[in-house]
Amino acid sequence: MSDDVQELGITESKSHNTGEWYAEVVRKAGLADYGPEGMSGFIVTRPRAYAIWERLQGFLDAKFKNTGVQNAYFPLFIPESYLEREKDIVEGFDPEVAWVTEAGNEELEERLAVRPTSESIITPYISQWVRSHRDLPLRVNQWCSVVRWEATETKPFFRTKEFLWQEGHTAHATHEDAWTETLTRLDQYESVYEDLLAIPVLKGQKPDYDTFPGAETTTTVEALMPDGKSVQAGTSHHLGQSFAAAFDITFADEDENERLAHTTSWGLSWRAIGALIMTHSDEQGLVLPPGVAPTQAVIVPIWQEDTKDAVLEYAEGVAADLDDAGVRVELDDRDERNPGFKFNEHELNGIPLRVEIGPNEVDDGELTLVHRPDGESTVVDREGVAASVAAHLDELYAKLYAAAEETLDGEVREADGRDEILGTLGQHGGYVKAPWCGDEACEAPIKEPMAAEIVMVPFEDDDPLVDADGDDAAGDAGSHGETCAICGEPAQRTAYFAKSY
Repeated sequence: MSDDVQELGITESKSHNTGEWYAEVVRKAGLADYGPEGMSGFIVTRPRAYAIWERLQGFLDAKFKNTGVQNAYFPLFIPESYLEREKDIVEGFDPEVAWVTEAGNEELEERLAVRPTSESIITPYISQWVRSHRDLPLRVNQWCSVVRWEATETKPFFRTKEFLWQEGHTAHATHEDAWTETLTRLDQYESVYEDLLAIPVLKGQKPDYDTFPGAETTTTVEALMPDGKSVQAGTSHHLGQSFAAAFDITFADEDENERLAHTTSWGLSWRAIGALIMTHSDEQGLVLPPGVAPTQAVIVPIWQEDTKDAVLEYAEGVAADLDDAGVRVELDDRDERNPGFKFNEHELNGIPLRVEIGPNEVDDGELTLVHRPDGESTVVDREGVAASVAAHLDELYAKLYAAAEETLDGEVREADGRDEILGTLGQHGGYVKAPWCGDEACEAPIKEPMAAEIVMVPFEDDDPLVDADGDDAAGDAGSHGETCAICGEPAQRTAYFAKSY
């Protein structure tokens, strides 16, 4: 193996040194560099990673617009007085807020927060735009970055001090409409992960004490990573009327009575890129599902001097046909690199499908297709190449989803007591389902020794510990005979414990 190929290789083990392996894939696959010296926790997003973000953004933005959302943009800076109008926002984010106190050579009269989230700058304008029930529902979204001065260890895409995301904000006439909105956005986040990124997720809500600051209910999709940790993959918040009261979002109903609106907010960040890298990639480098891959297929012509012209002409025709069919295709006709180097480089960069064309393929009117995730090789006819490649891209997605689904299904376990929860998490990681009384104090005996927490509880309709009418099924000892795994009191809900990013 040449020195060039060795340099391309991933040297860390995904299963044994997951953190180091992840960092090596991010660097060697050309996804990100660390920020300037003295700015720990910031990254430079390189073109390949940004192209992935653009694919994700386009997929989700189309869903938003098809369901009544309009994009807007609001200032990066938020006056301190705006933040203070919603006290829970201040208390929830204060340790992570970056402040601007000077501009030029002058001290500002009022501190400006670098947005940690935008409820406090968007909601005042929604209050100006809403006057009548005819103005509702009002839905706006912005694609932007936010800054949260994390004190914890940072990891590219998973946890950085500045990150890209979208945040949607809506106002509604009723509680029910706002709740429907909340679940609509959560379903769209589920679709991003499952339909685009080939990552199955769990869907539910956060415990009442772990909601977004000021929210009535926080819903979440959770994705399991190969190291057994959970990723909060996207959240949608039913804010109730707290923000509307703080910022005076009122409207005249059909009888001209003044009423207080109900609001929501929802966001998904580039943490999705981190989950994508962690879930599918391997010791050869990055692995990307076809829908989000900047390049879906790479054509590698293989020639000797006497066959070069014929092979290249054949490869150029294949590339043109695929391009015409809408496949994101690259023809790698570099003369200075041998096929082995090209194979390794494209595997490292995560291109889903490799199309090999040599003299034999030209003579036989065929192509050799090689799948990135597992190296499976198939010979297909040159005729109908676009349909063949499309079918193989679909098969690639199915392979990635099936593997991730198998991992998730095998990593959800049940436990009935504190020691069993701790032992199962310590030995296996993943999710541990346990009956729970609903008290925050019962999370501490798991959180303190292991830094695991309740990452999700199922929605009431999906929770066997809640009766069909929505009442807690606990009774004296639970009509299902369940008691809390921690304290022994009647169980109210099912809790999913996990370590998380």
